[in-house]
Amino acid sequence: MSSEPTVIPTGLVVLVGPPASGKTAFVRELVAQGSLDPEAVVSSDEIRAEFHEGEAVDAASDTVDARVFDERDRRITARLAAGRIAVAESTNVTPQARTRLVAIAERFGAPVTVLRFPQDEADLLRQNEERERNDVSAADVSDYAAIMRRDANRARLRVEGAALVCDVPGRGQGVTPAEAARRFTFCLP
Repeated sequence: MSSEPTVIPTGLVVLVGPPASGKTAFVRELVAQGSLDPEAVVSSDEIRAEFHEGEAVDAASDTVDARVFDERDRRITARLAAGRIAVAESTNVTPQARTRLVAIAERFGAPVTVLRFPQDEADLLRQNEERERNDVSAADVSDYAAIMRRDANRARLRVEGAALVCDVPGRGQGVTPAEAARRFTFCLP
């Protein structure tokens, strides 16, 4: 990557990466550095927590997921309708997940940028062990990593509608979330 930050246009930014790949740490750094409005980040995990505060919830429940992703889509739609940037923070490793998001962006003529988090599986497993969360097993991480390798390569993402696809480096490349965040700048209205 060049020394100049990659410019991300106003529109939909889709984060694509397995659990423990650094997506949340990356967006937190973007917000902390003032590069991104915290309201721009639409996190499925945060919505799930809002809906089920204090409850034990099966994160894989179809009913829970339907409500969470309907709300995520509603929030993304509102931001794009207002001409603002929206960052979809979920795994988004499957084509079905991305197709749903791209369709929303297309309704508003918003460009889609995909930021990929292609970490080595061994690094993902190590990072998953270190996380405070315990709702994602090592097997889950491995499964998501396999899906990403199979279904989220750069060429496929472009065919699906991404105007720009960038890889976000992580710990496996010796890059901290703060350093990774400084490699991107966002066009804000």
